[in-house]
Amino acid sequence: MAPNDSQPRNDVRNPERRTQLADLIKARRKELNVGLKAFAERAVDPLSGVQVTRGWVYRLEQGEPVTPPVYEELRALAAACDLPVETLQDAAGSQFHGVDPLVSGSSEAKAYVHKLDQLPAEQRERLLRLIDTLVPPSSGTD
Repeated sequence: MAPNDSQPRNDVRNPERRTQLADLIKARRKELNVGLKAFAERAVDPLSGVQVTRGWVYRLEQGEPVTPPVYEELRALAAACDLPVETLQDAAGSQFHGVDPLVSGSSEAKAYVHKLDQLPAEQRERLLRLIDTLVPPSSGTD
């Protein structure tokens, strides 16, 4: 019997489709009010000069297959998104490798971090400044 195209297909290789990096980039482009072309022009790694193409970003956002980004490409995306590279690393790790960046810590801390991701960038920065007044950033290693 031939599969019915109207029914969802079970993909044994990827039973749970993850979209963390795609969602992050799409949302950030919207926040910055930047089109695909302008975003790709900004997506250049400041250290190596590696650039992420408009086609790759488009395919990522559309849920089409893409090659997972290497570190230089993540730095390029971070530059275009005006976000720390660690934010993109977490999202890429989640989307491409199923890695939850919050594997340690209390469930309460995890819940706060997930809520934090829903705040606009300006509010996140204000909240971080408030937290820094209560618990100053450590100057040494943890």
